[in-house]
Amino acid sequence: MGMSYLILAGAIMLASWLVSSTLKSKFEFYSKIHLQNGMSGAEIAEKMLADNGIRDVRVISTPGQLTDHYNPVDKTVNLSEAVYNQRNAAAAAVAAHECGHAVQHAVGYQWLTMRSQLVPIVNVASSYMQWILLAGILMLRTFPQLLLVGIVIFAATTLFSIITLPVEYDASNRALAWLENKNMLTQQEQAGAKDSLKWAARTYVVAALGSIATLLYYVSIYMGGRRN
Repeated sequence: MGMSYLILAGAIMLASWLVSSTLKSKFEFYSKIHLQNGMSGAEIAEKMLADNGIRDVRVISTPGQLTDHYNPVDKTVNLSEAVYNQRNAAAAAVAAHECGHAVQHAVGYQWLTMRSQLVPIVNVASSYMQWILLAGILMLRTFPQLLLVGIVIFAATTLFSIITLPVEYDASNRALAWLENKNMLTQQEQAGAKDSLKWAARTYVVAALGSIATLLYYVSIYMGGRRN
């Protein structure tokens, strides 16, 4: 499976680069479409939370780019400085998307709950996983069980990336539905928000495919070692 994996890994890396590049260009383009309602990303987020009856979540600004996220632990919608302050279609899309996660949390969305439960495991696994896998490959003939342990740990991170897909797509769907139902955006702005979130979601698809391919690669090494 060595050569096949290299080809597959190369294809996934290329797809990842293409999606990331397209996403960047899309956001740059839609950042130039200023909202006719004049609302900033922070104001969009606060209104979406209010419209969904969510009163215990704060909208705050966080440093950096692409640092937007919802934190279920302290119930904060964290928007990057650009998204928090700017008044364009891209900012509206990201702000509403992160609030989509807050809505998921409020209604007990099953996939978000599952992902949250895996976070501690993934955090621990990411600290030791590569070392265990490397040691397992080096000791495959004498102690194959170590590689198996590494595969199980890696499988947990792969499961996390797979569960992330419905979580992200659902958050985007909630965001777009709210933006449309509340007439927050013009038709052009809505199209821009939808296109932005579509490409953002594709980054998670590529990441999940890469994780699955890598997991299968380690499994093939383990099975090959057992046969030998």
